[in-house]
Amino acid sequence: MQARRPASRRVTMTDVARAAGVSPMTVSYTYNRPQRVSAETRTKVLEAAASLGYAGPDPSARSLRYGATRTLGVVLGEHLTYAFDDPQAVLFLAGIAEICAERGYGLLIVPTGTGDDDPDRVVAAAVDAYVVWATTDDDPVLTAAYGTRRPVVIHGGPARDGRTMVGIDNRAAARAVGAEVFATARHPAVLSFPVDRQRHTFMRAGLDPAEVAYPVTRDRLAGYRDAAGDLGIDWSRVPVAVCRTNDEAEARAVMRGLLAAAPDIDAVAAMNDPMALAAKREAGDRARISGWDDSALAGEHGLTTVAQSLREQGAACAAAALGDPAADFRDAWRVVRRASTGG
Repeated sequence: MQARRPASRRVTMTDVARAAGVSPMTVSYTYNRPQRVSAETRTKVLEAAASLGYAGPDPSARSLRYGATRTLGVVLGEHLTYAFDDPQAVLFLAGIAEICAERGYGLLIVPTGTGDDDPDRVVAAAVDAYVVWATTDDDPVLTAAYGTRRPVVIHGGPARDGRTMVGIDNRAAARAVGAEVFATARHPAVLSFPVDRQRHTFMRAGLDPAEVAYPVTRDRLAGYRDAAGDLGIDWSRVPVAVCRTNDEAEARAVMRGLLAAAPDIDAVAAMNDPMALAAKREAGDRARISGWDDSALAGEHGLTTVAQSLREQGAACAAAALGDPAADFRDAWRVVRRASTGG
């Protein structure tokens, strides 16, 4: 296919149709009504579009004559209910909503992680810019968002190709809280977020952070490993129990399995406060426990934790997506010591 993108104007459906040897209507159906196009034709159209650098119909241009929807898209990477059920997601979205309200923008939540059409859903969103909730290095949704040539800001990572990323230094924070929770431990363990988009539940001693696809999970795991090494603890003997989700109910089941396999566990570093509460309820007073986020749960149940403001980070993500310089949150965290580690 020898067609090349015109240097002086935007590539159109007509250009793609000419390169693919189909009608412009077929190109439109490929993007908007794919069920009306054969798989062979759709492949031909998409290959032609890729060769021309055409990312698909611009919903902004469809929505408003001047190409601006005044809507910010949030690519969640979770089931839609997560935005309302998870307290930290609620805070993050509240920060985004605050900026949108100040600047007269609407907010569109784009849930992904449910199927092969996720990239199409992102491209089709009628938004001016995207904020992407922490995802994996290999998530095709990121490629789709970048391909639209609209601004993209990622919370928590990955920071691909120098793109804008907002978040704390998770590794440094995990090393600090790990030093607290593992301080007197002989048999520490970790309750972990999912390691990849398959979200399998499993347990492995000495899990290598390099094998983890989610940057937030990877950095926290690396920080816990750093803390263990600082204290002379052999990381290869530290069990890491990986949860499929980050809610307390599942974490309690995983914690029961962890205690059944290693009943002498005396310290647990959990990657959020609900997981830490699950560990506390299953392990009782036999183990030192730490969580993450300094949520209301942490204060209520005396959990040592890492404090950060996801609301402020959400606001910073939104502001950066709408053109402001990205705020630096790397050091915007602190360890809060409470009764669960003897504080």
